[in-house]
Amino acid sequence: MPADANGAAVSASPAIRVAALYRFTRFADPASLKAALQSLCEAQGVRGTLLLAREGINGTIAGSGDAIAAVLDHIRALPGCGDLDVKFSAAATMPFHRLKVRLKREIVTMGEPDIDPLAGTGHYVAPTDWNALVDDPGTILVDTRNAYEVAIGSFAGAEDPRTASFREFPAWLRARKAAILASGETPRIAMFCTGGIRCEKSTALARAEGLDEVYHLKGGILAYLEQVPQAESRWQGECFVFDERVAVGHGLAQGTHTLCRACRTPLSPDDRASPHYLAGVACPHCHADRSDDDRARYAERQRQEELAALRGEDHVGARFG
Repeated sequence: MPADANGAAVSASPAIRVAALYRFTRFADPASLKAALQSLCEAQGVRGTLLLAREGINGTIAGSGDAIAAVLDHIRALPGCGDLDVKFSAAATMPFHRLKVRLKREIVTMGEPDIDPLAGTGHYVAPTDWNALVDDPGTILVDTRNAYEVAIGSFAGAEDPRTASFREFPAWLRARKAAILASGETPRIAMFCTGGIRCEKSTALARAEGLDEVYHLKGGILAYLEQVPQAESRWQGECFVFDERVAVGHGLAQGTHTLCRACRTPLSPDDRASPHYLAGVACPHCHADRSDDDRARYAERQRQEELAALRGEDHVGARFG
């Protein structure tokens, strides 16, 4: 099978290439990087979201193989980005409706300005070594993602902090640390997230809190699902992704979940079989929380999306960026 400029195998099919990437580095002036990056993405027909901050770059983009390679070459030439962490997958159709290149205070928002992953994080664990760590009964396994992500899939036995946003994770970790230390245990903690970026900050925070034996899954769930055979996997369910695919499974194949356009909750096939589900309008999670006026608006938006689809056009609506 042929390989692209990044050394990854390329299928002969016309599938869109999706690249999830991040790099913690120090940009003295991230605003000065925005225009050239956005212009290149636009010229190459690349869509998705890229976030720039003083602490680095983060995002997910999609396009043709050549277009993604050109953008990644540009990013790798930025200060400190030579060994940019990228995870590739494929989509049958473009999973984003627009391009966004944004300036942020943080490339993943924890709200802890003194936490610097460049100053030290937990120990990286390769996906192929992850099972041995999490199978050890002395390991406390922590899912650092948000509750709606955990609800559709996680590693067996993982603790769910039940956070609505990543900003809530520090408070949970501090409370959990207090409970662990009060029990007299010497904790070994293993953390994981979708692509690895939240764990960079989570494990840096844990170390700053005095928890020394902390590990995290290198490349995140996406790398694990790509590299570990399903027969050996400790993963249960699907992994939420922030694009129109909604979720992926083993081998990074597109999953079975869709997104409620009213409340943006991931919906399983059982959810969509509920009498409370109406495409684009309501689902079992939100049907009781919406007014008749809300439903009328959602129904009109759904009608406009369906008409646009018949014309072969995009109608952004409430979809991913």
